[in-house]
Amino acid sequence: MNGRIGVARGTALYVGAVLGPGVLVLPALAMHAAGPASLLAWAAMLAVSVPIAAAFAALGIRYPDAGGVATFTQRAFGPTAGAVAGWWFFTAVPMGMVAGAMAGARYAATVLGVGPSGAAGIAAGMLAAAYAMNLVGLHLSGRLHLALTGGLCALLATVIVVSVPHIDASRFTPFAPQGVTGIGSAAAVLFVAICGWEAAAHLAGEFAHPRRQLPIVAAGSLSIIALLYAGLAICTVGVLGASGGQSEVPLLRLLGPQAGVGATAAAALCALLLTFGACFTFIAAAARAGAALGRDGAFPGWFAVTGVDGVPRRSLAVQAGGAAVVAVAALAAPTVVDVDLLMRLFSVLVASVTLLGLASAVRLLGSPLIRGGAAVGAIVVGGVAVCGGSLVVLPAAVAVAALIWRRRHPAPRDLPAGTQPARPTVGTASRQMAVMDVQPRRSYDLLNPGAGISASTRSRPASER
Repeated sequence: MNGRIGVARGTALYVGAVLGPGVLVLPALAMHAAGPASLLAWAAMLAVSVPIAAAFAALGIRYPDAGGVATFTQRAFGPTAGAVAGWWFFTAVPMGMVAGAMAGARYAATVLGVGPSGAAGIAAGMLAAAYAMNLVGLHLSGRLHLALTGGLCALLATVIVVSVPHIDASRFTPFAPQGVTGIGSAAAVLFVAICGWEAAAHLAGEFAHPRRQLPIVAAGSLSIIALLYAGLAICTVGVLGASGGQSEVPLLRLLGPQAGVGATAAAALCALLLTFGACFTFIAAAARAGAALGRDGAFPGWFAVTGVDGVPRRSLAVQAGGAAVVAVAALAAPTVVDVDLLMRLFSVLVASVTLLGLASAVRLLGSPLIRGGAAVGAIVVGGVAVCGGSLVVLPAAVAVAALIWRRRHPAPRDLPAGTQPARPTVGTASRQMAVMDVQPRRSYDLLNPGAGISASTRSRPASER
């Protein structure tokens, strides 16, 4: 799909990446953490989405590389920082995908009445299908993406419209039963609701005209996501009240009492499609990220070798293995490794990735408005990461592992931060081209990261661009 993404398809991809399977459980998780005051956490997360979306869109326009945030961070702070960002994202995806698959499977299991074992089987089937489809191609067809996203948005809009008449003001009190601590905890888990911009950054190079299309796609996606999330959050609090925080299937509870069995089944089916689409997009992004890390020396060069079709099968296989380990752990200890824990682990890792991406925007971009917004976003995201509590040990451990790897396997192009990297030395030129599945004459050649950027731009330090 190189160079063939338009505004409609791009919006579907971005909405699918950001409005992922977390929508199935996040309103309830936030309600459980903070009560009605979870609406404040929602407002904060949706507000910070604006500068985050703008910063990643601007970075994607300027550096359309499949390495995503790792590439941005490498250009801003050097290869070591880029390696840490890449390791964080690559580690986060298996946890998030298993959590998302478990959440989607619960909806289907509720409708079918098959119980926990049936839900586990459905989740395993969705993950297997998502990884298998990535072996065929890194992207779903445009029509299928549009159908999935359109169906999802229609379903969520229906849930909101049906639920609004049943909102009861008494359910908004007591407003903050867990106090400020509960609001911070809700914000930490709700970061999953606005993550996805960093994954979508991997697709920036696939737009036909990124400079013109990406701003439209980012604005359109953000508007759709904000309206749907705000509506669902208000309805969860106003209709379900305190019991909403205890429900594993809050959307079905919102829709079920006012609709028949057919509508409930349709909601469960749409939840499965949503889960599959989001898993497919994130898995594709992570597989490409792993291949890019192998290309850049942040992973073993083995990751960067692909077939002539450009599918990064080795990176994809490692991703599948990681998901399998997480899934087995969830089955072996369901009371410990549950959806809430996996969502929070995914959230703290992705928050760390986003923090580095926003810091890179502050250093690399020229627009004072976008840089200022990125700085504000970085402060908020840093606070979200801190709210992860003891879970911040995970990104710290992953960072240490990345630093140890870099120390033992220094890249030949390990240059000072802000300078242009030399040409990759991992593998042959044909294999490097296959890694990213790009055309040799693209305006931004991944074999030559300076291509498409003027000589005057390359000659200036990153801090001055």
